[in-house]
Amino acid sequence: MLYQLMRTLMFQLDAEKAHHLGLKGLNLLEMSGLMSVLYPQAAASSVRVMGLTFPNPVGLAAGLDKNGDYIEALASIGFGFVEIGTVTPRPQAGNPQPRLFRLPKAQAIINRMGFNNLGVEHLIEQVKVAQTDAIIGINIGKNFDTPVEKAGQDYLIGLQKVYAYADYVTINISSPNTPGLRELQFGEPLNQLLNSLKEQQNKLRQQYDRYVPMAVKVAPDLEDEEVGQLAQAFSQFEIDAVIATNTTVSRKGVEGLSFGDEAGGLSGQPVFEKSTEIVRQFRKELPASLPIIAAGGIMSGDDANTKLDAGADLVQIYSGLIYQGPKLVSDIINRIEMRK
Repeated sequence: MLYQLMRTLMFQLDAEKAHHLGLKGLNLLEMSGLMSVLYPQAAASSVRVMGLTFPNPVGLAAGLDKNGDYIEALASIGFGFVEIGTVTPRPQAGNPQPRLFRLPKAQAIINRMGFNNLGVEHLIEQVKVAQTDAIIGINIGKNFDTPVEKAGQDYLIGLQKVYAYADYVTINISSPNTPGLRELQFGEPLNQLLNSLKEQQNKLRQQYDRYVPMAVKVAPDLEDEEVGQLAQAFSQFEIDAVIATNTTVSRKGVEGLSFGDEAGGLSGQPVFEKSTEIVRQFRKELPASLPIIAAGGIMSGDDANTKLDAGADLVQIYSGLIYQGPKLVSDIINRIEMRK
């Protein structure tokens, strides 16, 4: 009830302003100790994925906390893991505003943020001081002005910089808001990128005497053949996990709605079925040992269980948190526990 009232007020504001205000509000709740009172954490069983022990299988998807400024506040909601970023080697402002749009009738969001962030050095400093038991994933990308043919250099810089501070690293090659980025999902550009990243990962493993798993985040807008090709590449280069999926460029489910024709990636309820089908396809194509983290349109505990039934090992939420509030995390955990 409290969150629904707050959401009504926040939805009167510009979406991006409300985003930042909401994060500051969560931070205040965590610092005051009220978070645990308002949103007590659900009892959960830990799960072992990518060689890591997750306190529970429910995570925050990348994009909400791009700079790692609110790790402790977000973890206090009850997430088993928090993925921060996408972060780029150099700070960048992102795309011109407005660039974030709510579609309440569809429980959806369209964004064309463009990897706006303060750069990898700032994020690292935030991770250093964060105190949490939650697993921290760091999502890395390329700067917008780095040519696609040189994108690998940015990913190598990102991996090298964050390796010592991340529990796992996500390679984001599926955002629709950086021109040319999705080209890295296919063919020789993908093979070259994965090969160089695995070589870097092995070098860093020796340097730090610690293995940090590496996941790749894929788009929901994939053909069956493309899923098969990606799965083959992920197996060949021994990628540690697949995150399925990012936002979609489709507008199915938001036709005719206010802001429904805005450019950018669509997330929330309309992407649920498309994203879940991608999970199913990857589960069929990938070896059982290669885990899938499902993201895309999870608005309830039943939605999360559907993702797990489709073959996911972990789930992530973002838009659902905006529409349903922090209680969604414990609701999902409870529903997952009930299936055991």
